[in-house]
Amino acid sequence: MDKYDVFKKNINNLINIDLNYYKEKQMKRRITSLMNRNGLDDFDEYFLALKADKEMLNQFINYLTINVSEFFRNPSQWQILEEHIIPTLMNNKAPLKIWSSACSTGEEPYSLVMLLTKFYDLKNIKIIASDIDDGAMEKAKVGLYSEKSLANLSEEFKGKYFDKIESSYKIKDIIKNRVEFKKLDLLKDSFPQNMDLIICRNVMIYFTDEAKELLYNKFHQSLNKDGIFFVGSTEQIILPERYDFRSIKTFFYKKIN
Repeated sequence: MDKYDVFKKNINNLINIDLNYYKEKQMKRRITSLMNRNGLDDFDEYFLALKADKEMLNQFINYLTINVSEFFRNPSQWQILEEHIIPTLMNNKAPLKIWSSACSTGEEPYSLVMLLTKFYDLKNIKIIASDIDDGAMEKAKVGLYSEKSLANLSEEFKGKYFDKIESSYKIKDIIKNRVEFKKLDLLKDSFPQNMDLIICRNVMIYFTDEAKELLYNKFHQSLNKDGIFFVGSTEQIILPERYDFRSIKTFFYKKIN
């Protein structure tokens, strides 16, 4: 076993973070550069230093933590989801089929799983999560977050579903295991079908009108009868009827059949 493999194993034992989720070449290079910055050039030595020096360990964990998004971003919209959208969808069928279509570093699909625990047993929850960015999804699979990204999280969820590691938080496997991650290019790839709820937030702003039209049609086809499409705060659909959607709440659109 080479030194980096031993290092990964030791780190997993020390702080319960599996570096195998990250692409080896890039991660090894990044950790080597961090190690060198601390005046060390050997993985065994670096691990011993991390074990002995709280500050250095914290620096290492912060290096793996990314602040791209946050859990329950725009809380008022999640409240609508909890109080109106999910109960309405549940009248039709259970368990719901839900797709987080630009999941980035995982905050959105993991928020969905936590929210759904108010309605279902964990074992009955399954979220499809996709993104075009491999690096973001690698971080999602590790599930390590800064305190800042947990700002909108209830103390109950924080205590129940996260382990504190130094000044960061790691989401527990019981939540992680309910999400299936897949790489998907929204413009080119085919979409999962028969979805009850699709979330696509803070993505459409980057696309041209032609691309948006293509995507609205693809999302419409991807939804079940009476399925719901949930968009971001700056992405309200102008004249949704053009794409066979009807606005039912701000940022929430129902498929018209």
